[in-house]
Amino acid sequence: MARRHHLGGDAANPEEVTHALIALHATDPASVYLSVLARSTASTLADVSAAMYGRRTLVRWMAMRRTLFLLPRADIPLVQAAVSTPLAAVLRRRLLSQLTRNGAEPPIDGDLETWLSSLQVQVERAVRTRGSATGTELAADVPTLRTVIPPRAASDRPQNITSALLTMMSAQGRIVRGTPTGPWTSRHHRWEPIKQWWPDGLPELAAEDSQRELARRWLTRFGPATAEDLQWWTGWNQATVRHALRGLPVEEVDLHGGPGIALASDDPGDAAAAPPAAALLPALDPTPMGWKRRDWFLGIPQHHVFDNRGNIGPTLWWDGEIIGSWAITSAGEVRTLVLADRGAAARSAVQDTAARLEARLQGTAATPAIRTPAERTLTEGIAEAPAES
Repeated sequence: MARRHHLGGDAANPEEVTHALIALHATDPASVYLSVLARSTASTLADVSAAMYGRRTLVRWMAMRRTLFLLPRADIPLVQAAVSTPLAAVLRRRLLSQLTRNGAEPPIDGDLETWLSSLQVQVERAVRTRGSATGTELAADVPTLRTVIPPRAASDRPQNITSALLTMMSAQGRIVRGTPTGPWTSRHHRWEPIKQWWPDGLPELAAEDSQRELARRWLTRFGPATAEDLQWWTGWNQATVRHALRGLPVEEVDLHGGPGIALASDDPGDAAAAPPAAALLPALDPTPMGWKRRDWFLGIPQHHVFDNRGNIGPTLWWDGEIIGSWAITSAGEVRTLVLADRGAAARSAVQDTAARLEARLQGTAATPAIRTPAERTLTEGIAEAPAES
């Protein structure tokens, strides 16, 4: 895992990092940058931005588990067919169900499906006219986007239709997330027409073939693992997972006494070839989020680095094992917390890695989307458990 995922920092550029992991989690915009910097000591913040918005070789896309990812642009048609198109259908049904159940303000006249399809066409036209636009600008151009879904219960809040509709359209491959409206940590962005990225339109691939290929790629990056891990990572149901694996040369393997799967042609190589290295991975990083069961790489109790919903926060790694956490303060200082002592070499490597990252961040502060006990210890001074020997 450490070698395949470049935890030693040896990747050449953001594209190599992303390819090695299939995709980088992009729900928190800062995570993309921090995931690259952790794996490519040669890359800068500007290099990551250039890959996304200059060369446009990497693109943010709604994909597995209704999560926003950064993917190689060349892989978008594959992921669209395997994951995003089915997801878009679910999002559309959910939005129509909400409108049917809750109603709308102002009320919608006529057939809901026709109304929604017409609204999507209007939004596409507005995006093409502007070239790129924020959600606020689109709502000004298409006032129907200001339609509100009222709450059903007193504890609920009214929902503006803009966000749900634009998310659904992005999953359909009709619009693309473009440049941020602020710095690299900004959570707001502009929308762009699909033809600015694919002038001839997004290529359409067969769903079954794409699902089989996505499963194969996942096994090359994250295997050996379990079928349950693959199901969790993709968000597929059991039937889809079984069907995708059926067309691959998969063999059963032993995972510490439990059943697992691996590609028959997969050669993990010599584990000793990857020297021990320290890595500071951000919240929701694709390495710890690659499997449903994660106890095998946890060197500390999971409550230190997970929130109460099971999402992982910033993690401190040594030799392929999580041994603590880290954080960036409001002043841009990188702090680390070692909770599992792995010796002087590990402590020294952690300190050196943190110092290099702090210099590369150039004083920028970044608060993770997932706040965990260990991360809060470093930024808020909350008491934490002592290191374990």
